[in-house]
Amino acid sequence: MSQVMGATAVGIRASDGVVLAADRRMSYGSFIVSRNARKVFRVGDRIGVATAGLYGDISGLLRIVETEMRYYETTYNTRMSLKALAKLLSNILYSSKFFPYYVEVIVGGIDRDGKPRVYVLDPVGAITEESFIAVGTGATTALGVLEAEYRDGITVEEAEELAIRAVRAAIARDAGSGDGVDVLAITRDGWRERSVRFRVVQE
Repeated sequence: MSQVMGATAVGIRASDGVVLAADRRMSYGSFIVSRNARKVFRVGDRIGVATAGLYGDISGLLRIVETEMRYYETTYNTRMSLKALAKLLSNILYSSKFFPYYVEVIVGGIDRDGKPRVYVLDPVGAITEESFIAVGTGATTALGVLEAEYRDGITVEEAEELAIRAVRAAIARDAGSGDGVDVLAITRDGWRERSVRFRVVQE
């Protein structure tokens, strides 16, 4: 399964928000399909998703989630909580375990109680809450950077730079990841996106 997850995505919980980031390369095995693939998405005003896996499965899963969110908000006249969205994703993935979505998902944002949270889900719906996490083929390298540099009380601005360093380190070692980093930062005041383009030059 890891062979079809050419990507690196990370999630970091900060003291004042959450940062999600991922590389921009879409690859299948050794073939690079695109250098402009988006793997970080906003889902509502205070929630984001970072993904690794088959692009078609990612797109299909996001369509289901967005439809379920709209239905929930229309029915109950309130926005879905971050935890509820993570559990919804978990249920969708688990219900398809015999024909699974080839995806790994990080869900992060500001929950209804105002606290930043990050959840990670595997392809069959196992869910855990983490302070920081990485998924995809470059996850091992990215986690090494996160383990070394993450600290309690990190700010969103610091977490953005850490996320970029972690994904960039993975790009340097993982052929399935590359071509820049998309970053989504979510705070209680809103969200912002940025894209960092670079190519790793081997010495």
